[in-house]
Amino acid sequence: MWFFARDPVRDFPFELIPEPPEGGPPGPWALHRGRKKATGCPVSIFVYDVKPGAEEQTQVAKAAFKRLKTLRHPNILAYIDGLETEKCLHVVTEAVTPLGIYLKARVEAGGLKELEISWGLHQIKALSFLVNDCSLIHNNVCMAAVFVDRAGEWKLGGLDYMYSAQGNGGGPPRKGIPELEQYDPPELADSSGRVVREKWSADMWRLGCLIWEVFNGPLPRAAALRNPGKIPKSLVPHYCELVGANPKVRPNPARFLQNCRAPGGFMSNRFVETNLFLEEIQIKEPAEKQKFFQELSKSLDAFPEDFCRHKVLPQLLTAFEFGNAGAVVLTPLFKVGKFLSAEEYQQKIIPVVVKMFSSTDRAMRIRLLQQMEQFIQYLDEPTVNTQIFPHVVHGFLDTNPAIREQTVKSMLLLAPKLNEANLNVELMKHFARLQAKDEQGPIRCNTTVCLGKIGSYLSASTRHRVLTSAFSRATKDPFAPSRVAGVLGFAATHNLYSMNDCAHKILPVLCGLTVDPEKSVRDQAFKAIRSFLSKLESVSEDPTQLEEVEKDVHAASSPGMGGAAASWAGWAVTGVSSLTSKLIRVHPTTAPAETNIPQRPTPEGVPAPAPTPVPATPTTSGHWETQEEDKDTAEDSSAADRWDDEDWGSLEQEAESVLAQQDDWSTGGQVSHASQVSNSDHKPSKSPESDWSSWEAEGSWEQGWQEPSSQEPPLEGMRLASEYNWGGPESSDKGDPFATLSARPSTQPRPDSWGEDNWEGLETESRQAKAELARKKREERRREMEAKRAERKAAKGPMKLGARKLD
Repeated sequence: MWFFARDPVRDFPFELIPEPPEGGPPGPWALHRGRKKATGCPVSIFVYDVKPGAEEQTQVAKAAFKRLKTLRHPNILAYIDGLETEKCLHVVTEAVTPLGIYLKARVEAGGLKELEISWGLHQIKALSFLVNDCSLIHNNVCMAAVFVDRAGEWKLGGLDYMYSAQGNGGGPPRKGIPELEQYDPPELADSSGRVVREKWSADMWRLGCLIWEVFNGPLPRAAALRNPGKIPKSLVPHYCELVGANPKVRPNPARFLQNCRAPGGFMSNRFVETNLFLEEIQIKEPAEKQKFFQELSKSLDAFPEDFCRHKVLPQLLTAFEFGNAGAVVLTPLFKVGKFLSAEEYQQKIIPVVVKMFSSTDRAMRIRLLQQMEQFIQYLDEPTVNTQIFPHVVHGFLDTNPAIREQTVKSMLLLAPKLNEANLNVELMKHFARLQAKDEQGPIRCNTTVCLGKIGSYLSASTRHRVLTSAFSRATKDPFAPSRVAGVLGFAATHNLYSMNDCAHKILPVLCGLTVDPEKSVRDQAFKAIRSFLSKLESVSEDPTQLEEVEKDVHAASSPGMGGAAASWAGWAVTGVSSLTSKLIRVHPTTAPAETNIPQRPTPEGVPAPAPTPVPATPTTSGHWETQEEDKDTAEDSSAADRWDDEDWGSLEQEAESVLAQQDDWSTGGQVSHASQVSNSDHKPSKSPESDWSSWEAEGSWEQGWQEPSSQEPPLEGMRLASEYNWGGPESSDKGDPFATLSARPSTQPRPDSWGEDNWEGLETESRQAKAELARKKREERRREMEAKRAERKAAKGPMKLGARKLD
């Protein structure tokens, strides 16, 4: 019946791609590109069509089919499937390209590096496996018998004429193909049998021919082997041994590789060492793996792209998934990720990144935050909001200042992808606490800088409620760079304020800074005042401009709105960058500045905390010094776009070395910081989540900067930012009149105060100030009542006990 005559080729699970054959070794086979029908995975298919009268070739093809199916070695062409019928033979292998075609394509693309060739020739160690382990003679080593896979690995094929070295299978089969016979050594022409040779002598001669062809092109005749041509000098001595006239002195394949791997040899390089380590990585010790991955990223730039994508990347993913490699794989992983397409990145890298964010390893978390710019463009908004942001925000509560700092910086990249709740509620809650209570001045400063950069992404109602209050509070910070950041934050977000807010809320705050003890703060305040006044004046001259000027005030959040800052407040953009680069980033070995700031007593048995600035009256020798600019940043037009620079204020770089020794950040960090927050308010300890459930609660934007009552002892081996000399000038003897002004405590109102804390229902005084005023009023009332009672007693005169009034 008809169903018994089904075509086996049609039922074969692989199919040929309708393209001309790529070629193959001279002989019966034709190499075609193919794919698996079920998955579409690419493969290579060697096809032999049985022809009448070609029984000898058919036997050679069937022998090659059998050998390839039974031999398994990493450097021999990998067999996948096969089909044998009366009409044809199909051998399916991994997707490969003939070496000749591969070399030609590499030369046209810019040249083939010696590193690639050195590893390729090293992979011909399959000859050593065949001769020494299997007692087989390949008998067909040449350019046409070598193939290259997608990772650039050289694979040995062409097993058609293989025979046993023990002689039990007869002599070598006859080839009958002139293109292949030209690679035979000269001793084969001597039929007398008097020439003494080793079993590997013929294959090593052919290997010498292969080396000549790799560097010089197709071999025209055997006599050309006498001239090494373009063969590197470090390889020439070993090449000469291969093509020597005496077959007895030709080295064993294993000894040839050993000679080339000697110091200074052709195969003695970082690329070969890396490949050999990757081949044995499963049996390496954890310490060896850690060291290998730490050094790998330095070498990846010199390695071929295909090798990085198809060999290094899978090993990195495996090492992270099953080898507990940890944070050391991140740097090479992201470097290799640059070679991937967007689709490949989504499939291979993003799942690993998402999993890494849930890790409790502090070293991994901080490296993820530092390198977020390399993968943020591949993250979609649902992934960021549901799988990444909930883990990242825990960094705001970490006891390690370096993690808190990196978490703040990462918000610049995450903010455009956050949803309404995460951006306008959750993130603002943490920013409010950091700006008000963090003991590290640089972190408070960077929080203000970050808020100014992401202000355009906030909703209109959140901007109206947050920005003015936040920048106003920054101008009262005892850390001078934070005050400068507050001024520049106002200028950079100028388009988000109404004219009424500019006149009644912002300018009064800026005017108060014109007598700030720090000259850098005064300079930026004057520039900001001139800019806001210019804006108000232009609207006053032409009221029709009001609608255009305030078009962004009530507009929905838009990333493009932030670009308006550069139109008239370019100096602010430059100023923030200069501030963070010159004031915050310092060398870890800088000596700490000497200050006269009083320190709180430290309990016995507790390490002394780093000095923290307090809102006390500054003097010429006891306030934070700032480094003055060499020239006016407003006139530096070349730096107008530095607002987007990555040169943020940085805490200690050596913090990374101690991160891995910390306890679980997600538990201990929150508990420690919660106790710190509660101590600063002199209240019973409670969790940060209950303290910061909303901005309008304690710690909201409406409160002034609060000095923490205690701080976490610094980590061992790490110094806090407050211990450093921030590069400012030494105490000046020039007699700056503003430096001697008494800065009023934040809790005491001034008679001439503009009421800068009264915006949007803000409290004019802190709770402590209210309690103090109430106590004073009660005391004054008590004294007044006592005085009145004393007056009444004096008016009546003394009364004698037992006396009676007589008529």
